[in-house]
Amino acid sequence: MLNLPYRIILGSQSPRRRELLNGIDIPFEVRTLPNVEEDYPIDLPLHEIPRYLSAQKARYYIPTLANDELLITADTVVLVKNEVLGKPLSKAEAEEMLKKLSGECHTVITGVSFSRPSGIKHMLQASSKVYFAPLTNDEISYYLERYRPYDKAGSYGIQEWIGYVAIQRIEGSFYNVMGLPIHLIYHVLKNWNLYESC
Repeated sequence: MLNLPYRIILGSQSPRRRELLNGIDIPFEVRTLPNVEEDYPIDLPLHEIPRYLSAQKARYYIPTLANDELLITADTVVLVKNEVLGKPLSKAEAEEMLKKLSGECHTVITGVSFSRPSGIKHMLQASSKVYFAPLTNDEISYYLERYRPYDKAGSYGIQEWIGYVAIQRIEGSFYNVMGLPIHLIYHVLKNWNLYESC
């Protein structure tokens, strides 16, 4: 559909982001690098963390870009009661995260950076509110045992079992909760000439 002047590179290990980018029918290559740090300043405002981390990831990948490549990097965080829930480091931590989300509204924020060999050209951020029904301990245990969501911010995937049974409603983009605000990415790529000169 889009006639892009560059080859798109997705700098991500996430199968969900790969699936979402596939959904807009543009050719792209997945590139992964080891040891990409995901640290942020302790005093950084919480809503700025995803965009900061997407830019930090971009800086690792930019030296690998050829002149005809355009890089997309992203990071997603879950915020509940002014606490950041990233990827769990253990089953116990994942269980604790899901207990915090149970019966609560939380915010999912994804930051996205678009880069060329000369540097980051454009950044965007999307936010969605997700309302969870209360979860029993048995439901949490079942989900963790069956789906093992340890590579996901907040310890859950909206496209999995827990999304079917526990999410009451969403305000904002469903796909943003999966990991990419794909409608916004399509808009940027469609109008890339507006950003290339930045």
